[in-house]
Amino acid sequence: MANQCEQLLRLWEREGLAVTLVRNNAPYQPAWVARVPVLRAAFRLLPYLWRLWSAAGRCDVMHVLANSGWAWHLFAWPAVAIGRLRGCAVIVNYRGGNADRFFSSGPRHVLRTLARAQLRVTPSAFLLRVFREHGLDAEVIPNIIDLTRFAPAPRPDFGDAPHLIVTRNLEPIYDIGTALRAFALVRRTFPGARLTVAGSGPDLPVLQALAVSLGISTAVRFSGRIDNAQIGALYASADGVLNPSTVDNMPISILEAFASGVPTVSTDAGGIPDLLTHGVDGLLVPIGDADAMARAALSVLQDPALAERLRRAGLATAQRYAWPRVREQWLDAYRRAAGLRANVATRVPQ
Repeated sequence: MANQCEQLLRLWEREGLAVTLVRNNAPYQPAWVARVPVLRAAFRLLPYLWRLWSAAGRCDVMHVLANSGWAWHLFAWPAVAIGRLRGCAVIVNYRGGNADRFFSSGPRHVLRTLARAQLRVTPSAFLLRVFREHGLDAEVIPNIIDLTRFAPAPRPDFGDAPHLIVTRNLEPIYDIGTALRAFALVRRTFPGARLTVAGSGPDLPVLQALAVSLGISTAVRFSGRIDNAQIGALYASADGVLNPSTVDNMPISILEAFASGVPTVSTDAGGIPDLLTHGVDGLLVPIGDADAMARAALSVLQDPALAERLRRAGLATAQRYAWPRVREQWLDAYRRAAGLRANVATRVPQ
């Protein structure tokens, strides 16, 4: 979500649109507040609400990037409420892969708040189906891939040392452990194989210990989060991407792999099958199945013709999510949302 927000901001500013970013994770001021749990929540939330109130008074459309759980209650719900109070159109751009569970078990005001937005937008048909199951209309505007930042690079023959990468955060829902176990199996066939795990998160110590227990610690690099400006170089160095997530919607990491011409093996979680077609532009495996992930990775590494077919198809898929196409969809959504809000504001009760 942060990745898409950053891209939208940069691309709209490049085109001369007046855009104000209101972050819910702005740096703490003063910095020492970050070490005090309760205090840091107040120091982040209160300035966020004030900046929302101020920005909503100057804008025509509020584009709210929303997720499930506490993130909805603390950040998205106040944004929708403030937008409505300040009289600007509100688009809820919902991205939570756990949406069905959240809508089913969450407070009733979640669905009521969503219903009050001028438009509800999701990046995938998967979430569109979830919204409809809960009685909400929505539309799909897909994630953006900025093709100026990613391009296929010629890769030399890797011999017995292919480079695989994982570009997900180190959190339980992304199940990096399955990727490590799969990589350990790949190493039996390719003893020189390397794995880069590009992401940060609370599972780092556990995953480092798992790599040691699997005997692959010297072949695995936990690089931490790689900035968007440098991530293209990581894909250019890769011979394959592993995506082991257990909950997902429309991961931008898969689009980045497609645009970089890197064969991708992913679990079939959530909305991924709506993005990646098995055997066409990537390979799908069951969630949590390290053996299946290893077999799929080996089939790509051992079959250059298959790898080339996946690369070409992935590049074609990425074109569907390029900015020139998605740009027009967002502009149309902004115009329609502003029009709907104007109609509500001028409607005369009968």
